[in-house]
Amino acid sequence: MLSFSFVFATSLLLLPSALAFPQGDDNHDFKAPGDGDVRSPCPGLNTLANHGYLPRDGKNITIPIVLDAAREGFNVQPEALVLAARISLLTSTYAYDAFSLEDVRLHGTIEHDASLSRMDEALGSNWQFNEDIFSTLANSNPGVDYYNITSAAEVQHLRLEQSLRDNNETHNTFNELTMRSGESALYLSVMGNVTAGEAPKEFVNILFREERLPREEGWQRSPIPITIERLGALQQKVSEASDWPGPIEGQCAWVRTSPRDDLDIVGII
Repeated sequence: MLSFSFVFATSLLLLPSALAFPQGDDNHDFKAPGDGDVRSPCPGLNTLANHGYLPRDGKNITIPIVLDAAREGFNVQPEALVLAARISLLTSTYAYDAFSLEDVRLHGTIEHDASLSRMDEALGSNWQFNEDIFSTLANSNPGVDYYNITSAAEVQHLRLEQSLRDNNETHNTFNELTMRSGESALYLSVMGNVTAGEAPKEFVNILFREERLPREEGWQRSPIPITIERLGALQQKVSEASDWPGPIEGQCAWVRTSPRDDLDIVGII
């Protein structure tokens, strides 16, 4: 789901104006994107835009706007996403203090290989939903109607195997592991229960496939604030259970610091 890293997140401070900043619109009914609207590789961000918590056109998104949207739409608390929001600014092609959902497609910031629902950038579209890719998750945990930590970890492992097999440019470091595990923790939390680490399959599938909130099907916003501590604990469990094979030899954790393609703008973190 949401391409979000928890690395170093506890050291970053929330902007005090975040909760007072305007965003989206007041009508939070689902509306599919239209001509001129842009979307990202992250189904969570796209869903927030489709419901008007983020600007429906997917443009001019600031840190306060995205933090407030996640809190209002999902009850994800700002400190859990502030690092990912700040990193997203590095993708911007037009401003220093705002980005678009199209910008977030930039490979090597919060977008990464072995996605749960998108192709690797080297193999095809890294932002459009892909049912073949998503089938790994959709077919997991057979015989029950929910996803959990065990199935999330298994899917994470299988998707990395597929990426390493099909993409000789796969980037696989601890940073990618942390982001991928954090995303798994997010879909289990926002569509289910952040404490139990379980989410109904129907809700999760709608989030990924339709990028809408499954309110008609009975989903409700989490009554429990989804904090960095709760997400971090769930992320750690998914990570440990995923049987990560370790980084590719010679690869370091990195983040691209500009939408340009020059290698000298890739920073080691």
